[in-house]
Amino acid sequence: MTAFNDESGTGDALRRTLGVDRRRFLSTCTAVAAGAIAAPVLGAAPALAQDRGRDHGHGHDHDHGKGGHVLVPPHRRGIILYTVRDATARDPLASDLPSGFREVFKQLARHGYRQVEFAGYNQHANAPGGASLESVQGARLLRSWLDDYGLRAQGNHGFIPPSWPLTSADLDTFKKHLEIANILGMDHMGTGGDPTGSSYRADWDVAADKWNALGAIARREGIKLYTHNHDAAYGFLLDGGPLDDQGRPTRSSGIRKLEYFLKVTDPKLVWLEMDIFWAHVAQYKFHTYTALDGSTRKQVFDPAGLVVRNNKRYPLFHAKDGVVSTTNGMGYDMVPFGTGVIDYRTFFSRVGERNYHNPMIEDDNSPSATDPAQSLREAKISYDNLAALRSKRR
Repeated sequence: MTAFNDESGTGDALRRTLGVDRRRFLSTCTAVAAGAIAAPVLGAAPALAQDRGRDHGHGHDHDHGKGGHVLVPPHRRGIILYTVRDATARDPLASDLPSGFREVFKQLARHGYRQVEFAGYNQHANAPGGASLESVQGARLLRSWLDDYGLRAQGNHGFIPPSWPLTSADLDTFKKHLEIANILGMDHMGTGGDPTGSSYRADWDVAADKWNALGAIARREGIKLYTHNHDAAYGFLLDGGPLDDQGRPTRSSGIRKLEYFLKVTDPKLVWLEMDIFWAHVAQYKFHTYTALDGSTRKQVFDPAGLVVRNNKRYPLFHAKDGVVSTTNGMGYDMVPFGTGVIDYRTFFSRVGERNYHNPMIEDDNSPSATDPAQSLREAKISYDNLAALRSKRR
């Protein structure tokens, strides 16, 4: 069963899919004014209270007198399918909402998206193609649907061998995923996890060796291998000072873990996807370190600055927004793109290369147990707000 009938009833189906959600977010102005979080380097300003279900964007590709150029061109606007994972997992026999990959692709294309990033290849068993499309045959089916709706796959958060050195079984699985990526037409293949959870330089050296080796395999297949990182990867490397009772360093030279990873990996083999939300969480959390001499030093993280210094190594972004939180320890709560306080206008203006970077909308919290239409509705809100971003008038 499909959610839309192209000959009749489209308006009513669209109304149901994009229905208004009455939940509201509290204004973050008070929290910001109270100094709960240091003013972000990128110049984020507090947002007024936002209605999570209201469409605040315009979705047009023209300037409409606003001045400035479009910061994210239409063909670069994407979404990671994790944001709408409830829709791909939905039983099409039990709902008239979009269900499974094919119908979700159709709806995302109607919203305006032109790119998707996979988060695995599983869907509901009753959807066309069955539960798992993680095969050559499944990839061909997915590719046919992407082509039908004018979508391009740019990446996947999938299999990166956990063991090192590689086992033959892991190598075979890795190569299978590279074959799937090529069938889908991806330029990139990656993972949603950090190269290592350690803070010690020796472990990051091992991770770099592993990623350089895997990147070389991927490159031979025409794929760029990337790692997607959360806040912990931007903490400070422990690389000096007195050793603990296990012989490990306890202090830092002031270099961040991911900055070190960038230095010790081959730029022709290893790429990165910055989750801009988590980079801002790192800005909030990791702003001081214990130097080699035992003193406390301050160093505020600048996410856009890291990209500018390594621009071509960041082909992908996760564009995820947040409002200030004083209670969760992260500094932000996730909200649909364009309804939060992260200054994406400044971020995208600073990093430039708008015909190189591929921002993928993400909101971990879009799926709702009580509002099954929410994730796809918020995908439209996010798309419209991404499309509305313009550079400042000169």
